[in-house]
Amino acid sequence: MRVEKALDALVRQRAGFACEYCRMPQSLYEARFPIDHIIAQQHGGPTAPENLALSCYRCNTSKGPNISGIDPVTGRIVRLYHPRRDAWSEHFEWQGAILIGHTPRARATIAVLAINHPDYLAVRRSLMLEGLFPSK
Repeated sequence: MRVEKALDALVRQRAGFACEYCRMPQSLYEARFPIDHIIAQQHGGPTAPENLALSCYRCNTSKGPNISGIDPVTGRIVRLYHPRRDAWSEHFEWQGAILIGHTPRARATIAVLAINHPDYLAVRRSLMLEGLFPSK
């Protein structure tokens, strides 16, 4: 997906140059993170600032066009975390390298995006030990 230069810059700056889902800093990767349609174009999501988020490759690939997931605690289908509508700190917190979801949508997002996959945990632990990954 191509986004005009000014819109691309706005999304990246607004995100603080980090994935808006897992908080992975862009600076740790050579390749630029993709811009995610929070609500996928195939579901009618526009290419507009309110529907775009910066996403690392892992989160972007795992999320795909999904707009909902199953909360592993309640078993209910819920919408995923929406970076433009939801405050990250109200839904998530770090416990070491593990991302904890405090709400059904946070837990479903963590599950769908595989944010706590063992391989990704190992990367985050290493980065945290080096002081390269934010723990808040």
